[in-house]
Amino acid sequence: MASHAAEACKKALEMANVAAADVNMVIMATSTPDDAFGSACQVQAAIGAKQAVAFDLTAACSGFVLALVTAAQFVRTGTAKHVLVIGADAMSRVVDWRDRGTCILFGDGCGAVLVSAAPEGEACSLLGLDMHSDGNGQKSLHAMYSGCGGKPFQDAGASSDASYGNVHMAGQDVFKFAVRSVPAVIDAALKQAQLTKDDVDWLVMHQANQRILDAAAQRLGLPAERVVSNLAEYGNTSAASIPLALDEAVRAGKVKPGDVLAMAGFGAGLTWAGAIVRWG
Repeated sequence: MASHAAEACKKALEMANVAAADVNMVIMATSTPDDAFGSACQVQAAIGAKQAVAFDLTAACSGFVLALVTAAQFVRTGTAKHVLVIGADAMSRVVDWRDRGTCILFGDGCGAVLVSAAPEGEACSLLGLDMHSDGNGQKSLHAMYSGCGGKPFQDAGASSDASYGNVHMAGQDVFKFAVRSVPAVIDAALKQAQLTKDDVDWLVMHQANQRILDAAAQRLGLPAERVVSNLAEYGNTSAASIPLALDEAVRAGKVKPGDVLAMAGFGAGLTWAGAIVRWG
């Protein structure tokens, strides 16, 4: 997965016309790293970003939005000028292929964006945000470490292989949570941005369920053609879903500089987050 994430970063840097040597930070949102200690450093090395500090951020399907917001804070304080934000997950590693009600929903993918300091005198493109967590809902969506609620250790000896249980998802509970939480988090982010739903050009949400996308679009009053959706092509790629959808929309010429995007991620934790971004 780290090699695929590195390719996504290279393409993002090429589009931004920024050299890897000028990147100050790499934030990788993932729940399925190649290395249990984190894969961001692997990506940093693979792209040659020698001056960048790199670390993983784990917030499941909300990970990309939270990583984007985190990157913006480092840029706003002047700590970093260029931050690569990656959403990457290989969900095929953790699904139970015997559970046909869950495994068919997920996919593998990687996407990346570059967050850079705005030229002097220009406003920040992160216009508003809203973030929440509710650990009481963790029971509805999780992949627990062995011995902590996942499958039990086969051998409790010191040499036992570390492993995680398969994804467990209570589909109806997660659906109800998303339909309730996503419109609210977007409304709150719009309020902070001092904008209304009429100002939104594109809805770029976590690609988990088409009915959830439709419900959020209806709440915002956006027609279907203004909802970025590639769910049918890739399934739920967790933290990768928003940057994958965004990349395709930008390269297709749909999303243009100056467009206002309403982003929302939601999932395990439970976590949910919204961000209003002016593209470009």
